[in-house]
Amino acid sequence: MLDTTTGKEITAFDIVGDTDDMFFDPERKRVYLAGGEGFIDILDARVPTTVTRLARMNTAAGARTALFAHEQARLYLAVPHRGAQRAEIRVYDVRD
Repeated sequence: MLDTTTGKEITAFDIVGDTDDMFFDPERKRVYLAGGEGFIDILDARVPTTVTRLARMNTAAGARTALFAHEQARLYLAVPHRGAQRAEIRVYDVRD
């Protein structure tokens, strides 16, 4: 994580591999990361210097393209067709 004013690193932490999309939820102060490794990471960003993982949710291998709709409090995830896994759009409600 970088300070946008100085460009200096504030903190560092591990996130899901093959991350494609990352979204900040200003209402909940969370970051959602969709990764092709097969997970969505949900980070608590209330205190930027101590970002922590709230959850790591299983998705599907290759599912890394996402869209966060703040107004709907939903995260949409595109799951590609791979083997027995059919292509689909998964919808996650991000409200508490």
